[in-house]
Amino acid sequence: MTLTSLIAKALSIHLSVDPEEVTANLTTPPRPEMGDIALPCFRYAKVMRKAPQAIADELKAALDKERETSLKALYERIERIDTAGGYLNFFIRRDYYAKSVLRETLDAQDRPGATREGEGKNVIVEYSSPNIAKPFHVGHGFSTFLGEAIANLFEYGGYRVERFNHLGDYGTQFGKLIVAWRLWGDQAALDEAPIKELTRIYVKFHEEAEKRPELEDDARAAFSRLEQGGEEEYVLWETFRRVSLREFNTIYERVGIHFDNTNGESFYSPMIPDVVDALTKKNLLEESEGAQVVDLEAFGLNPCLILKSDGSTIYASRDIASILWRDKTYDFYKNVYVVGIPQKNHFNQVFAVMKRMGFPKADDCVHVAFGTVKFAEGALATRTGNVVLLEDLLNTSVAKTRALIEANNPDMDALTVDETAEKIGVGAVRYAYLRNSRERDIVFSWDEMLDFEGETAPYLLYTVTRCASLERKAPEEIVQKLEAVTDEQLSLLLSDHEQEVIREIERFEKSVALARDSFEPSIMVRQIMAIARAFNTFYHHTAVLKSGDEQLTVARLALSRAVGQTLKAGLRLMGISPVDRM
Repeated sequence: MTLTSLIAKALSIHLSVDPEEVTANLTTPPRPEMGDIALPCFRYAKVMRKAPQAIADELKAALDKERETSLKALYERIERIDTAGGYLNFFIRRDYYAKSVLRETLDAQDRPGATREGEGKNVIVEYSSPNIAKPFHVGHGFSTFLGEAIANLFEYGGYRVERFNHLGDYGTQFGKLIVAWRLWGDQAALDEAPIKELTRIYVKFHEEAEKRPELEDDARAAFSRLEQGGEEEYVLWETFRRVSLREFNTIYERVGIHFDNTNGESFYSPMIPDVVDALTKKNLLEESEGAQVVDLEAFGLNPCLILKSDGSTIYASRDIASILWRDKTYDFYKNVYVVGIPQKNHFNQVFAVMKRMGFPKADDCVHVAFGTVKFAEGALATRTGNVVLLEDLLNTSVAKTRALIEANNPDMDALTVDETAEKIGVGAVRYAYLRNSRERDIVFSWDEMLDFEGETAPYLLYTVTRCASLERKAPEEIVQKLEAVTDEQLSLLLSDHEQEVIREIERFEKSVALARDSFEPSIMVRQIMAIARAFNTFYHHTAVLKSGDEQLTVARLALSRAVGQTLKAGLRLMGISPVDRM
């Protein structure tokens, strides 16, 4: 039984509540001098009709009375119990804390903090989802890297994850593109640089449409013919899709992301008649100016458009069809959409329609919203041509990283420089997307992204290489003993700096769970940064290889190894590859 479980069980008896309720209320004090585990007694004041401080004092007295009998196992693991300000504070014995946390971490090897809570449950994570025939810009990077991190977090919890790339390969924009191609398309340019050419004619369409509004009508007609199976329109659509995917896959391969499903919007379009039938049978469809809508006034939302007046489908109708297909095919536990904040109303409407349809898993469909990506010139927009490609961002980061590596490692061979620069440069970009709360906008700063001392990927990666370097420099006989480190040796890690590192390592598992439950990878990211900060403070204040005591040296190397394992696990959850040297 864990220490937390022992504490919860002991307290539950005196509070007359379930141990699970006590466990949920236990907290971690903000400072070590306030204890390691605390129970706020405020919530019990009304029921017990006593002041929180009085409750804390009574609980302490009751537990102390049983320290030599029923709670002997508990008191073998804690140093003392104090009360302060309505809190009951438990101080864990440092030797027990060191050996229990580090043993668990070391035994977990490359998967510290992993669980099997999700076994037998399928989670669909939809992310990236670029639009066919449009550039893969830095805005897509937000969904791509955030979605991959969320998928990784669920896998780490034992869930079976299906990665979906819901391609934007349908809609009136394709009518615009078809019209634009017929008017201004250049086959030679398409063969040489497909996305560049398609972007050129797409931008030109919007420029010309301002002067010739009838082009919009032509585009709607072209899309309608595409939906009805027009052969010429289909051939053009399929060409645009094929050449776009080829360029997208180059990016995905570079960043190590692979999808299980790339069904685009077009895949679900044939299923819409069944959706319309289902809505009709439930008397949910209403006519509004020739269009078919579902009233959502009960949810405080505008009506959801299902079919336009010309019978064409829209995003909402295709998303409803996709939810039904996904549940039928995968029996999902969660259906997660990693899509920007501007689509919040759209998903609220879709999920509300699912509720009106009586779909039992409507609340298991989750919109994970995120902010925008900014540079000095402001937000990005395809229509105006003001686009910063993700590939250019990655290339710039790698180039700047290469220059730093070459300056610091003049003896490193060119191949190693290139491989290391690629990992660090791409990692720096990914970290910049994941470091803060996902709903915050990102403003890229090269000085911040590549700072080896700041809160960056290079700092984390450098800390990993520092841990590995300590083992490389250690005498062979010490390394051999490290492989069989004992609990007695781990119990020697009693100093403040050592205990602080151990405390941060212990918090990693909880940070992973919180990050997964809230679809917020930044919670885990901040925790591995806290581990790295604590370790580097320890490193600068503590002799690791020259401790003067062989047993202590082995223990400190074990601490270093636990840090390295945990940091690498966190980096992999972010999709960042560790490096051997920087």
